[in-house]
Amino acid sequence: MSTPFLKRILLTNDDGISAPGLKALASVAHGLAHEVWIVAPAHDQSGVATSLSLHDPLRINELAPRHFAVSGTPADCTAIAIRHLMANNPPDLVLSGINRGANLGTETSYSGTVGAALTAIALGVPAIALSQAFTDGQPVRWETAETLAPAALQRLITLGWPSHVALNVNFPDLPADQAKPLTATQQGKGALETIDVIAREDPRQQPYYWLKIRRQAEEANDNSETHCLSDGHITVSPIAFERTDQVTFQHLHTQLAKK
Repeated sequence: MSTPFLKRILLTNDDGISAPGLKALASVAHGLAHEVWIVAPAHDQSGVATSLSLHDPLRINELAPRHFAVSGTPADCTAIAIRHLMANNPPDLVLSGINRGANLGTETSYSGTVGAALTAIALGVPAIALSQAFTDGQPVRWETAETLAPAALQRLITLGWPSHVALNVNFPDLPADQAKPLTATQQGKGALETIDVIAREDPRQQPYYWLKIRRQAEEANDNSETHCLSDGHITVSPIAFERTDQVTFQHLHTQLAKK
């Protein structure tokens, strides 16, 4: 692995402090920076997006030097790290992941992995979210992301990107030597079709509910991360907080300006 060229990197995730993807990312990060900090949720926080714990106190458990578990969300962890634990020496880069499962299209709005990266840029630190695609019922190919991430991250760090943008990187569900090159993609719609509500009843005849994401197979946009990932590429999509639909904005602006 090449000589580290960043001073310090902060790692977080949404799968929790003990997740194998975080362990794989730590191995990658040690080749990129002289100092690696890990500040991650104590438990799985998938699906919490950029949620902040504004009504509950946060507990920090130091597991080892520069290695902390936080009783909160990925966004909480990012804020705690940048504004408290590393306040005197902030990170040069935040890496969030490696997530168990791809983060694509509309679903990135719900992702805690992506949420941590967006929180980092809101606090003035560049950030990249990383995810490893997998097939239900099959082992996750952590070795693919761990093998391919160093070169992909080095390339992206060298190229640079605007401070108001986070990068969303996905690795294909393939052996590393079969993956196609890193390619720039658009977020696109992704595979989310709808969200089902599944009703159940407990032994005391009280109702409870599960939410389940239903996915479709295809993505029409050939430049989307979903399409390019399914084609075998490592994908990178630039994402930001700005969500204004320009066509609708122009329509409303024109119509509302009329007397």
